[in-house]
Amino acid sequence: QLETLEQEEQECLELTPHPTEKTIHVVSHEHGMTVTKTLQEGEAEPQCQSFSHGRARLRARLLEGASLLLLRVLARRQTVPPGLAFPAINAEGDLCTSSY
Repeated sequence: QLETLEQEEQECLELTPHPTEKTIHVVSHEHGMTVTKTLQEGEAEPQCQSFSHGRARLRARLLEGASLLLLRVLARRQTVPPGLAFPAINAEGDLCTSSY
């Protein structure tokens, strides 16, 4: 019955002359989950995109942080059941499937 309440991911690329920073913020709420992506390239105005997924579509989906935790548990047990796959949300906030 674990549930992700909030997750934030940040990537920075120090490329001259246009450093790039990408932030993804995921927040759980009563009706589902909201994903906000922000991209800052150099001195340009930040580009922000936000979208939501409803609870019904998110049932039993793993966020990236939960997926990493599951991988650690499987590694500790030194076993992965054949064909193990979970509905997931990737680093961009899109619905997908994670296979192990």
